[in-house]
Amino acid sequence: MKRILTPITYILAAIYFLVDAVFMAMARPISRWLGRHFEFKRLRAWIRSLPPYPSLALFSVPVIILEPIKPVAAYLVATGQFLSGAGAFIVGELLKLVLVERLFHLTRDKLMKIPAFAWGYGKFVEARAWLQATEAWRAIRALSYAAKDYVMRVRARLAGGFNRLVTSRD
Repeated sequence: MKRILTPITYILAAIYFLVDAVFMAMARPISRWLGRHFEFKRLRAWIRSLPPYPSLALFSVPVIILEPIKPVAAYLVATGQFLSGAGAFIVGELLKLVLVERLFHLTRDKLMKIPAFAWGYGKFVEARAWLQATEAWRAIRALSYAAKDYVMRVRARLAGGFNRLVTSRD
């Protein structure tokens, strides 16, 4: 039984990690945008004033509250409510990752003073580097860049057509 469950566990863990990595790629730009556009100076100062372990507790709150959305979303999909499940999953995951990203940005130095956190973060960085070195990751990344380039070209073409339409009316 252990022989059967071990590979399944690794596959499920890899899928879970991959989903988080894909969503993190979307969450980082959102997080940076929020950081540039919304100051929250007093809140930011309070968060930065926290010692290491309270910083870790605060950092854990979005994970603890929003992580259970994944099984809820899976339940919704399994019961035939695909759009509700997908929406709950996407919104919950993006919200969790944006909050975690912002909190990590504010508390990174303090969190790294906690040996267990620093060790775990080191393992996370190693796993992410391994994943990004795989052929599958590079292929998906190349497709992502090609899709982004295509969207930018279509957008530029549409904008050019719109500009010609507007200037021809004047």
